[in-house]
Amino acid sequence: MTETHGGGLLDEAIGRRRFLGYVVAAPTLVAAANLVPTPAPASVQLPSPEITDILDLSDMMTLAALPTSGLITVEVNRDGTVSFALPRAEVGQGITTSTAMLIAEEMSVPLDRVRVTLADARPELVFNQLTGGSNTTIATYTPIRVAAAIARSRLMAAAAIELRSAVSDLTLKAGVITDRSGRSIDIGALTEKAASAQTQQVSVQLTPRENFTVIGRPHNRIDALDAVTGRKKFTMDLDVPGAKPTMVCRPPTINGKVGSVANLAEVRAMPGVTDVVTISTGVAVRAETFGQCIDAVRALKVSWKAGTAEGKSDATVLRELEAAELPLGLRPPTPIVEGKFTFYFRSNSALETNCAIADVRADRAEIWSGLKSPIVAQEAIAAKLGLPVGKVTVHVVEGGGSFGRKLFFDAALEAAEVSQKTGKPVKLMWHRADDSRQGRTHPMATSRVRVAYLGATVLSYSQRHTSVSTDLGHGLGEIITAMAAKLPVGDIGFSETFFQLSQSMPYNFGSNSRLLSETDKSFNTGSMRNVYSPDVTCARELIVDQLAAKMGKDPYRFRRDFLSDDRARAVLAKVAEAGGWGRSMPAGTAQGIAFHSEYKSVSAALVEIDCRPETVNRPIRDGVAGPRVTKAVFAVDVGLAVNPRGLEAQMMGCIMDGIALALTSSLHLRDGYFLEASWDNYFYTRQWNTPPELQIIVMPSTSEKPGGAGELGVAASMAAVACAYGRATGKMPTSFPINHGTLSFTPKPTVPPIPESPTDGLSYAR
Repeated sequence: MTETHGGGLLDEAIGRRRFLGYVVAAPTLVAAANLVPTPAPASVQLPSPEITDILDLSDMMTLAALPTSGLITVEVNRDGTVSFALPRAEVGQGITTSTAMLIAEEMSVPLDRVRVTLADARPELVFNQLTGGSNTTIATYTPIRVAAAIARSRLMAAAAIELRSAVSDLTLKAGVITDRSGRSIDIGALTEKAASAQTQQVSVQLTPRENFTVIGRPHNRIDALDAVTGRKKFTMDLDVPGAKPTMVCRPPTINGKVGSVANLAEVRAMPGVTDVVTISTGVAVRAETFGQCIDAVRALKVSWKAGTAEGKSDATVLRELEAAELPLGLRPPTPIVEGKFTFYFRSNSALETNCAIADVRADRAEIWSGLKSPIVAQEAIAAKLGLPVGKVTVHVVEGGGSFGRKLFFDAALEAAEVSQKTGKPVKLMWHRADDSRQGRTHPMATSRVRVAYLGATVLSYSQRHTSVSTDLGHGLGEIITAMAAKLPVGDIGFSETFFQLSQSMPYNFGSNSRLLSETDKSFNTGSMRNVYSPDVTCARELIVDQLAAKMGKDPYRFRRDFLSDDRARAVLAKVAEAGGWGRSMPAGTAQGIAFHSEYKSVSAALVEIDCRPETVNRPIRDGVAGPRVTKAVFAVDVGLAVNPRGLEAQMMGCIMDGIALALTSSLHLRDGYFLEASWDNYFYTRQWNTPPELQIIVMPSTSEKPGGAGELGVAASMAAVACAYGRATGKMPTSFPINHGTLSFTPKPTVPPIPESPTDGLSYAR
């Protein structure tokens, strides 16, 4: 294996820089990559017991996507622009920008001449149209560049004929090909001449890294202007003829079902209401405006059947988890450090609430939604409607956030059902209360850690993570099934496979083991941003702090001494240096430091926290102030950063996630439902808990290939905040978020399910 970081398997298969691809038969120039996965070696000698040293989650997803990479094409248009339909979902992470940068690099065209759109559901792509696991850039980096390089090569050959020059005498710059005499021609004028009447295989060489002029340089997002001026189109902005606002009256407990409706005729007669129908998840109302939908939903009198979590609470779920915990084994005779940590349910709601548009006819259906697993959505919708898959068109729309939420397509499925039952197009939107109470959640979990040591040597590390079941029914489970025979994980389930391929031990802690146990499938869970890693890493890093204290070592130096590779030590040293680790701080304040590696990338965070009473008890309207993170320094090494500016933005968001998970954001379960019913009382990181000092450090490239980044920063950030809190208060926190025990709001009723719209907003404007 020539290189394991960021795609070495692929490099060995087809050479360091020379790749095969296709010129596709078309009237204008269309080019595609031809990439094949490397056969797995018959046997492997492991230098350590880490599964992820051979293959991790990113490798699995990349290898699953390779067989259909030749179906993803770059097209040169007659106006000189270059088009690419990205088979991934843009939900704010900036992948349309980084994708455009890859094409601009290989084709020497200005970034503003690259048109990146989102591909409709394409079943033929199989596993190549799933957005998740911070895998988009890793999986598409080489195929996109190969297709673009082939297009460039064809254009240069066509220009040589047109200008009667040798290819070696031509230069391509800013979309224009020029010969030595100064004669030039735009690539748009060459696209038909460069096209092929039949598909043919060609060989191409990619631009070497030392010649990059676009990749690796900071670029603003290509959609930034549209986003800030309101021109960017999300699902609810689309004007689909006849699609009227639609909302659903949902049960008072999780996954309850409709028993009967007492006043259907009365609600159907309300102003603006066009339809009221019972569906599998509640009672749907279609009206002229969303305000009229809300009025009608609130007026419905529904008798509900019990839900799947009937009568359950935080306390009962905790007892279920404890009953499902796997043993840590016999206590060793040497000294140990151990701890048990509890992580409560957290909302998986994005900024853009769950929504979809559907137009279902007798013989076909058309769906619009921000979907990260559109092929699975298409299959499920077709089955629900009783239509052939080929008669269901699914359009992927840019989404306003996801964090794993949009891997699920429940809004699209509901919209299709409502449209079929009413015989009319619908524009369905969930209320914020719907998303908090009936939407996807990050599973409640416990994590137990035991570390054995002797003197200055760590002998063993054991962690047993127990969680409410994580729903992987969005396409990733199918990938795991398809790849099962090739994975070095034995005969284990979906969740355990995901867990083992995403977790690793970065420290030289002797023999180590991590096991996952899941229980209770009565909740709507999801692969929330960074999935298991924030909880697992937070528990580990807190124990690392305790271990350092037992050995009489500084937390930073202890980590530095035990980290197993140079990249890891470099990011840790960088945050320690930039953050002024070890500086004198007032009582009640402290620094915390943590490390996390995943997706072929490494990261470290240093934070400072203020836990003094005057900060913790500062008055916040209908909210818990609690401690405040006053400073955050984050260092990240993703191998090759395609767009450092986009990477910085991603890490900023991850830090805010980490602060929220550690301090404030959780759902309170009582009597089978969550008390939170909006973002008014779900405390994601607010301005009062955002650090005034924030620094993101993108490390120099350490590879020719990119690693994953979208989720990377959450785990280290959460862990650093938890460690800082422990040092500031003198007591290791064991329950997260630390403010979960304080309920600072009066819960809104569950009947009607949608709260009354507030009318006093201006009273709180400042």
